[in-house]
Amino acid sequence: MNEHDERGTTMTGVDPDRLDDQQLMKELEAIHRTRHDTLLHGSNDALRAHNERMAQLEGEYLRRHPRRPVAAGRTREGARERGSGESATPRS
Repeated sequence: MNEHDERGTTMTGVDPDRLDDQQLMKELEAIHRTRHDTLLHGSNDALRAHNERMAQLEGEYLRRHPRRPVAAGRTREGARERGSGESATPRS
């Protein structure tokens, strides 16, 4: 489904706030699965559309789940702690 936003540009897909939770997760999984290929091989227009759609979907997820659980290792502090136990030079 193509719709026009207030700027007059075409966007593809259902407005994320109209998706139920299961549909939203399927859309997020699909867009993340295609991200790498779009970045490497998509046209500038395709990448721009992908960026916009991903931002819409992720924004809707965050709106619905503002208190989602965050893994300690996925924070800056957790990354620093994880890095402090590793050597900067590889071992042979």
